[in-house]
Amino acid sequence: MGHFKKLIFASRILLLGLPAATPATAATFDGNWSVQIASSNSACNAGTSVSIGISNGQVVSNNAMVAASGRVAEAGSISVTLISGIKRAVGFGHLAGASGSGTWRAALCSGTWVAQRI
Repeated sequence: MGHFKKLIFASRILLLGLPAATPATAATFDGNWSVQIASSNSACNAGTSVSIGISNGQVVSNNAMVAASGRVAEAGSISVTLISGIKRAVGFGHLAGASGSGTWRAALCSGTWVAQRI
């Protein structure tokens, strides 16, 4: 199994293991979020910013150029998949209040992200 296929398989397993957020606790994270993405590999793009939305624990796209999906669990654990054209990245991390941080991986790159509610 190729590295990319292993990553997709592993991310699906992790997503299945996350507890579903209840509407009351999921609403804690509702709103628009600005996410700053940084790469730890100099061969990859240095970084970018993307806007996502969260509604009742579900991650949604706020940008036609980037498809975002995922979920936020009760305690703030978040898993996200971003797709832009043929590029795909998965991220994991934690939200608390109006900020959050975590890591992400794609086929050949990886890095960190930080988010702020806007």
